[in-house]
Amino acid sequence: MAYQIKKFPYSGAIDADGHVLEPADLWENYLEQKYKPRALRIKVGSDGYEYLDVDGRPATRVEKGSLGILGAMGSDDMRPRPDRRYADSRPFGSADPKERLELLKQENLDAVLLYPTLSIMWEADVRDPELALAYSRAYNRWIADFCRNSGGRLVPIAQLTLLDPEGSAAELERAVRDGCKGAWVTCFNHRRVLHGDPRHDALFAKCCELDVPIAIHPTLTPHDTAAGIFDWPEHRRHWGEQLWLRSIVQQALISFFSLGTFDRFPKLRLGVLESGAGWIGAMLDRLDAFTESFKFRGKALSATEYFRRQCFVSGDPDETAAPHTIDHIGADCFIWATDYPHPDHPHTWVDDLKRFASVLSPATRAKVLGGNVKRIYRLDFAS
Repeated sequence: MAYQIKKFPYSGAIDADGHVLEPADLWENYLEQKYKPRALRIKVGSDGYEYLDVDGRPATRVEKGSLGILGAMGSDDMRPRPDRRYADSRPFGSADPKERLELLKQENLDAVLLYPTLSIMWEADVRDPELALAYSRAYNRWIADFCRNSGGRLVPIAQLTLLDPEGSAAELERAVRDGCKGAWVTCFNHRRVLHGDPRHDALFAKCCELDVPIAIHPTLTPHDTAAGIFDWPEHRRHWGEQLWLRSIVQQALISFFSLGTFDRFPKLRLGVLESGAGWIGAMLDRLDAFTESFKFRGKALSATEYFRRQCFVSGDPDETAAPHTIDHIGADCFIWATDYPHPDHPHTWVDDLKRFASVLSPATRAKVLGGNVKRIYRLDFAS
């Protein structure tokens, strides 16, 4: 089954986490000259399978032949094969800005915040802060160009690296001048420093100065599923990854509460993407109970209060419990996303989101479907 375009019935909706399929030669074209010999590339091995080449070596966490299914949302066959090629896996709107605008029109969406595909794969293999920042700059320049003539409806979000917080702060300033409306970082870092650690404060300070949000987005990680705890069979590890990646994102978020980041930066806006939203209520309840039980009340606010003041989380359209917790946690904190065109999210998102939205009050629905994204990211296009 191919991806079927359907019209979403509610007006004012904004996809808070859609993706593009970047051209394979992006880094060869957009990197500064000194880094071009180390550009990210797609190559074909002697076995006929495509692989991602990162700094002259095959990416360790990208399955051979999997690049050809990265735009396969709705496909009945997602098996890697030698004859599947990344360049051939480009559904409507995934690689051309005019097509993406037309897709928004057909689906009745006002705008989409755009995140990468190839560029969420390389950081697991790059430990050199200078190269990581160069790869990020190249992608950010390209995505700004991709979105430039869209009237604000294609929204570029800058990729940054925690390997170099000061360099990322400088790149964020450059990228925002170039049109980016926010930033994202991976759910891990090779230095094993918690996200909310003061060593990252230069970046958080710059986010506050520029009045742009930053979000944590899942990526490929340097470690396999629950490394050191379980040995998952290779053909079944994707099941374990579903919880493994979510737990990493949750730990990153908790670090902002526990390390006082929100006290140091009360204007910081922090998001959690592509990890579901239904878990947030239970997690905040547990954090509040823990801090009360152990009398960790030196903090100005509870975890729930910090979250309501400064955080937002993206829900998946196919979640069934999440809509019932939104008003309890705070309707200002929730957004939604399609993940289009990635194959790990269902192509039925229009039907799923209709069901999600149907249980919300009109006021909450307006916030969750689009109003919160416009406010958080300071979007100024006309509806």
